[in-house]
Parts: sequence; C-alpha cells; structure tokens
Amino acid sequence: MSNPVNRREFLKLGAAAGAAALVRPSSILAQDKKHIPIGLQLYSVRDVLGKDFEGTLKKVAEMGFEGVEFAGYYNKDAATLRKILDDLNLKAAGTHIGAGSFVGDKLKQTIEFHKTLGCKFLIVPGDGRYTKPDQSKEYAEFMTKTAEALKGEGLFTGHHNHTGEFAVDKETGKTYFDLFAERTSQDVVIQQDMGHTMIAGIDPTAIVKKYPGRIKTTHIKNRPSKGSGKKPFVGEDNFDWKAYVTACYDVGGTEWLTLEQEEYPDGKTSLECTKISIDGLKGVLKELGK
Repeated sequence: MSNPVNRREFLKLGAAAGAAALVRPSSILAQDKKHIPIGLQLYSVRDVLGKDFEGTLKKVAEMGFEGVEFAGYYNKDAATLRKILDDLNLKAAGTHIGAGSFVGDKLKQTIEFHKTLGCKFLIVPGDGRYTKPDQSKEYAEFMTKTAEALKGEGLFTGHHNHTGEFAVDKETGKTYFDLFAERTSQDVVIQQDMGHTMIAGIDPTAIVKKYPGRIKTTHIKNRPSKGSGKKPFVGEDNFDWKAYVTACYDVGGTEWLTLEQEEYPDGKTSLECTKISIDGLKGVLKELGK
C-alpha cells in the first residue's frame, strides 16, 4: 500500500494542478485569438479608384476590409493618405513599389513617406532581374541589403511573384523563385501571389510550408485556367482554401491576407466582384473558426 499524502502535500499538489489548469486554457485561448487581418490590393478597384478615391475606399471599408495595399498614390501625399485611412478605420497593409525607390537619395524619401503613411511592407511587384541568369543573384543581394537598411526603421521589403518567377534556371536546375528565397535573408518578404502560383502549376500551400516565416503578406486570389469555365472568385473551385489559410496562420508568419480581384467576369463591376471574393474568404475563415 502506498504512503498516504499528508494534507500539506495534498494542498501543494492541488495548487499546482490548479495553476496548470489555468495556464493551459489561457495559452490555447491566445492561439484561438490570433487574427490575420484582410486587406485589399487597390488594383482590384482600379476602374473606379481614379474617379472617386475616397468614396471607393469608403465602400472597401464597408465590405469589411481592414486595410489596403497601395499600387500608386493618385497624387496624394503621405499625410493626406494617412488621414483618409484613419477616418475610415483602415490600415496601410502594404504597397507595391519599384526597386528604384530604394536607390541612392530616394531611399530616405521612401522611408519618410511610408513611415508617415504607417505602411511597413514595401513590396516590389516584379523586377526584370529576377529571372535573368546573369542578374538574379545581383537582384537578391540588392533586396537583402535594402531589407537591412529598412529593418532599423521598422519597415520590410520583399518581392511579389507572377508566373514567370517559377521558370527554371538552367545552370542550377532550380526555379528562380527558390533561388531568390535561398539567396535572400530571412528579412526579405516573399509575398506569394497564390493565384499566379496556381497558374504556374505549383501548390501555393506547399510554398508557405517550404519557407516558414517568409510569407509575411500574401495575395489571396483565384486564377482559374482560361477556358475552364470557372469563376475567378476566392473560395470557389476545388482548391483547398482552408489548407492555405491554415498554413499562413500556423507557419507563414503572415500578417496580412491581401485579397486581389484581378478579373471582372459576367459584366460585373470591380466592387461587385471584390465583394463576392471577400465574402468567400470570410466564409473560409468562419469554417476555420478564425
């Protein structure tokens, strides 16, 4: 027969068990409360943004977007843009910007502008050097140095892929996408445009898992193959949207799910199509309990 536990030991054990019970649920609760906001790449509403910039952003906010990613500033300064966003309770989810904005004296101006705007993800939406055998390494080194210069300012840079980035480099036998990821530091963001990745015949979820922590911002997009008859809306088709979003939450280090509605089928307006896609994404998140 085992020795009986005395009252003092019993109370100690009870207190420890109680503390453990309190700690574990709170940690689980913290995980459950993790939230990745939804942004909109403003290219999605390019047909109306130039006609009514503030009115369009108001409609975007009303759809439930929490931020916007810029693709041009419509001749507005950073302070004006920041006020518009603040008034609509929107954040700057990021921006698409040319690599030339990081060269020489332009770098300081770029930093000042985006710190005023409250925008920390300065993403290059394609660069010709990326897929050129004699320049791809140079471009990767440039992006690493730029990331280092921005880090102390609380800013990040990175590259946004299209389909061409998945071309294979003949010398190494690797895709230029993989080469860029290998040649750049962990501070360089890989902004995966999952729609373009899908068109290239690559599984976007596998990319997130392959480069954990690097997909700090991602484009959520549906790009069905031409002639498939499928609609280019988020949440449709037989793609496993839940797996992709789960990977972003679990390993991607993702801070923004940035929706981009590139096509407007059936004569629908950009705003109508964007609404269909955000509702589809919200449906995915709801199923996941996010």
